[in-house]
Amino acid sequence: MEIQRLTNGEVERFKRIRLDALRDAPTAYGTRFEDAIRWPDERWAGLLGANTVFVAVAADVDVGLVRTGPDARSHRAARLGSLWVAPHARGKGVGAALVEAVVGWVRRQGCTELVLDVSDDNASAIALYARLGFEPNGDASTFPPPREHLTKHGRRVRL
Repeated sequence: MEIQRLTNGEVERFKRIRLDALRDAPTAYGTRFEDAIRWPDERWAGLLGANTVFVAVAADVDVGLVRTGPDARSHRAARLGSLWVAPHARGKGVGAALVEAVVGWVRRQGCTELVLDVSDDNASAIALYARLGFEPNGDASTFPPPREHLTKHGRRVRL
């Protein structure tokens, strides 16, 4: 397996993987597949340009994605989001490798903390984050409408 950082020119690749994630795990993210499939290419390009995105590749197939960017609350913190691993690649260390790629990258940027939100019903993601040292940070909220019935909580790891 290889972890690759997407370039701004790989909008179609980013879009394809992200749509696969939204289709596969509809309650894990605030964005709905039904909405994202209609986004113009400019919006996808903006998302890719505003974030650092890593993709896991195994046997020349994209099997996972994660993105990171600045956290709005602190210039010393980064935010991890959109972690997804293809169903056939789960349980093989792909998720941990993607998170570790983000941790390494944000450390090199001078960040001292990495934060994330995770759906309360996503037990496998919560377990992965706990194994990697992410602890609950006390934040709790719901997803935006029309998913306000789904709850999520924040986690963080000090770098």
